[in-house]
Amino acid sequence: MSASVLTAVAWPYANGPRHIGHVSGFGVPSDVFSRYMRMSGHRVLMVSGTDEHGTPIQVQAEKEGLTARELADKYNRVIASDLQGLGLSYDLFTRTTTGNHYQVVQDLFSALWKNGYVVPKTEMGAISPSTGRTLPDRYIEGTCPICGYDGARGDQCDNCGNQLDPADLKNPRSRINGEVPKFVETEHLFLDLPSFIESLGSWMSTRTEWRPNVLKFSQNLISDLRPRAITRDLDWGVPIPLDGWSDQPMKRFYVWFDAVIGYLSASVEWARRTGDDDAWKEFWTGDAQGYYFMGKDNIVFHSLIWPSLLLGQNGAGDKGGEPGRFGTLNLPTEVVSSEYLTMSGSKFSTSRGTVIYVGDFLKEFGPDALRYFISVAGPENQDTDFTWEEFVRRTNFELANEWGNLVNRSISMAHKNVGAIPKATALTDADHELLRQSRAAFDTVGAHLRRSRFKQASGEAMRVISAANKYLSDQEPWKLKDDPERRDSVLHTALQVVQDANTLMTPFLPHSAQKVHEALGGTGVWAAQPSMDEVTDLDVPDRSYPVLTGDYAGEQARWESSPIEVGRPLQKPSPLFAKLDPKLGETGPEWAPIVTD
Repeated sequence: MSASVLTAVAWPYANGPRHIGHVSGFGVPSDVFSRYMRMSGHRVLMVSGTDEHGTPIQVQAEKEGLTARELADKYNRVIASDLQGLGLSYDLFTRTTTGNHYQVVQDLFSALWKNGYVVPKTEMGAISPSTGRTLPDRYIEGTCPICGYDGARGDQCDNCGNQLDPADLKNPRSRINGEVPKFVETEHLFLDLPSFIESLGSWMSTRTEWRPNVLKFSQNLISDLRPRAITRDLDWGVPIPLDGWSDQPMKRFYVWFDAVIGYLSASVEWARRTGDDDAWKEFWTGDAQGYYFMGKDNIVFHSLIWPSLLLGQNGAGDKGGEPGRFGTLNLPTEVVSSEYLTMSGSKFSTSRGTVIYVGDFLKEFGPDALRYFISVAGPENQDTDFTWEEFVRRTNFELANEWGNLVNRSISMAHKNVGAIPKATALTDADHELLRQSRAAFDTVGAHLRRSRFKQASGEAMRVISAANKYLSDQEPWKLKDDPERRDSVLHTALQVVQDANTLMTPFLPHSAQKVHEALGGTGVWAAQPSMDEVTDLDVPDRSYPVLTGDYAGEQARWESSPIEVGRPLQKPSPLFAKLDPKLGETGPEWAPIVTD
């Protein structure tokens, strides 16, 4: 039975290009899932965009001699281009500086305020002594007062998971310049998180199929929730639509608050651009399912804080209330969090030089090799160390030797001996067994993909490919010149499994899947790719920006085994994946060399 599926993808921050650690958490997993769901007949809405407000944008803009908006414009385009190159099939990849986003954020806030889930409160705010600028909580580090971890952030300790306040940190320091922040008294609006403890706990008890790391981590934090600031003292952000606040130029919504609402605002923008302003409701209400993809440092925002905002907007928190402008919105079906992709044991960090940018990677190795590595060897359930040696091994032995070799030799032999897809006559037990394995894999691989188990799914797909390679080696069709009927039956069986395996691999390798489709004589779009279109802001006509979108409904890929077309002409194929020089595993590329002590 088909369902409407929202794929909500974490918003990359627009203060610089993204590295492969970023896309291993939010990018590739969300796209593999979305492509599978579309192939299975579900209506999918995959949305995200660049997160563009907050102090870090202003800090980076000053470094580059730009305004905050100019910096956001610059990196919005860079990031969108990289994600397009990676083949991430967004229905809409937009940004948080649009008129539409501002309106949706303000409307959702108004519902929270009306229902009593936002309260004004005075606190000690951190500012930079050298610039006088507010320091965001995440840009203050120090020792956690609860567990003693030295490296806790001002909003949260990644070691124990507790919500923190910057003033609580021991030995606080600015991540921007290392100085000790100055704390001054200031008034802010706070999300009253304790007013959701009961309703959150009740909802969380129904999330039994979540990944254990996400579920346990979130459940342990519910009872300790404290009010959390949703405003900040800065002029780069969404204005606050409240008397006494809207006319203050240095009061704006905190960047985390407006960014997380982006899932809804992007859906509304997508609907408006389709010409049906209410189309977003199909993916946010009723039986629709919502899957949220991000790295583990964003679990709390998506498993506790975003659900609290939705409950408050719905009037369904512990205080009750009435639904706001958007009606009753669904809470997340699942929060799909990945661990960290590390490099030489360290978290990817631009400041520390341990970084491999997506754009550089794509220029040299293309998208599918990276997509495959993240799927089969990425940080799905635990931190995973990226090494060039492992990347070379996976590319050469699995993509080139196993999958690429199967495609190349099957099609080459059929092209050489028949010129077209041959006809099968009497099939043997070996033929039937391979075909059975191939057909059965659709249920096995599909079950894993539905649960975002990408390593297991890709492993099962590769098992079919290995079985097909063994089948060819055992049957030796190149020795059957004197028995053309048997030779053609073997080649027909092999090509049928190549087509099946290509379908199984399409969510992981959409670019090469298109090439295999064409190598098998197919025409038209097998796996659709996103396009980057220049659009005008729906509410601010003098502004334009690029968005990622695509026509995915017209692609031919379907999650099923379909019979190959006997007699379809074949051309001599070209290699699907080029082998990498093993020395790359020892040195790395020039732009990301391996540094040894």
